[in-house]
Order: sequence, then structure tokens, then C-alpha cells
Amino acid sequence: MSTPLTVQREKTYVLVHGAWHDGRVWGRVVPHLARAGHRVSAPSLTGHGERAHLLGPDVGLDTHVADVVGLLVEEDLTDVVLVGHSYAGMVVAAVADRLPERIAALVFVDAMVPADGESVLDVMPHTRHLLDLAAGSDAPWRIPPPPEGPEPQGLFGVTDPADQAWLRTMLTDESARCFLQPVRLDNSAAAATPRTYIHCVGSEPAGVTRRPVPAAQPHGAPSRVREVRSGHDCMVTVPGELAELLSEAATG
Repeated sequence: MSTPLTVQREKTYVLVHGAWHDGRVWGRVVPHLARAGHRVSAPSLTGHGERAHLLGPDVGLDTHVADVVGLLVEEDLTDVVLVGHSYAGMVVAAVADRLPERIAALVFVDAMVPADGESVLDVMPHTRHLLDLAAGSDAPWRIPPPPEGPEPQGLFGVTDPADQAWLRTMLTDESARCFLQPVRLDNSAAAATPRTYIHCVGSEPAGVTRRPVPAAQPHGAPSRVREVRSGHDCMVTVPGELAELLSEAATG
């Protein structure tokens, strides 16, 4: 059982889902943060959730960056704890580069952590096989979700049958352009944003190697790395523990 969240000044959390998922995947985390008095938004990116009908070959990383930038600007969100899971590490890194003055903290949840000019394929080269599989299909730009694997892999690390069934309701294809488009990180002001890296440990898929986190954050402070024992979709399996780590990350 998770402990109650530490009481702190109200923050605004924006939780960004990874590839193939939609904003509903954060549904078990949102109540924990909301009960602590925080404002929480968990949008679905273009091509997912209520926006699934917008999926097309022109949807790419830049599209998803624009989604989150638009949310922050249109709702005038500031002092934001910006959280990205998996592929969304690419997204939140770019958003923080575009709008550093609005971001209080950046959190990578079992996420890709890119350098300037890198694509998903650069950060995680094993995704090449997904692109290769799609290339031989009738719609080579569509990347279906990876199939369920044997335990402890399960479906994105989720092994409980009821949780898997819930997760399947929100999985949709991804555009290949999301994996191929490079990220742009060239704003020196973004280096001042505190960063936390949360790693899911204990059931890592064979053959998948996590890129080491640098010893120091861009602004020079030691990197903050936290671990949670969970499969990849920790927001599904251990939402209370994840919410506690997100609360800690908000303290900078």
C-alpha cells in the first residue's frame, strides 16, 4: 500500500502518455495527485484516444510537441511539472526546450531521453524491427502496438488479466513518423529545468538496454534517478507509488 502524498504547494501536472496509449492510461495516478491539491491534465496526443481519427502518415513527433505546447499556452499553464512516459520523453524534452519559462520540473518515467537531433530510432535502435514489419504491410506508415509477451513482460509490463483488458481499450497504432522525426533541443535556457528520471525495474524485456542517465543534470546538479519495481506501464500497476515519486520530483 502506498503512503499518502507529502503535502506541498499546489503544482500543475501535465502527464503525457507514450506511444500507442492515450491519456486514460494515467487514470489511476490522477486521483492521487488531485487529492493532494494539485491540478492535473492528462491529454491524449493526436492520433490517440478521442483524437484517434486524426491519425495519419503526417502525424509525427512535431505534431505531438505542438499538442502539448498548445495545451500549455491555451490554458496559460505555468509552474508545470511536465511528465513523459516512454516515447513521450521525446515530447516533453522538446516542450521544455520550447517553453522553459513555464516548466517547473521535467520528469522522465521509464522514458526516452534524447539529445538534440536524435529520433526514437537513435535512442532505441531496436525499434527498427517495428518499422521493418510495417514496411511490408498495406499501410507502411502504421506501427501497431507490440504484441503481448510472456511473463514478466506481459502487455507493456502489465500482467494482470483485468488490467490488460483495460489497457487494450486504449491502444491504437502509431505513425512511423513519430519514430523517425528528430527532436530539436537548442534552447540553452532549458538547461535550468530540474529533471528526475524514474526507472521501472525488475521485469525489463530481454535485449532492451536503457541508455545510462548522465551523472549530472544539464544545470550541473547531480542527476535524480528513482526506481519503482514495476513493468513498463507503472501508472497502471503501481499508481500510488508513481504518484509519490512525481510529488517528490515537484520539489526540484
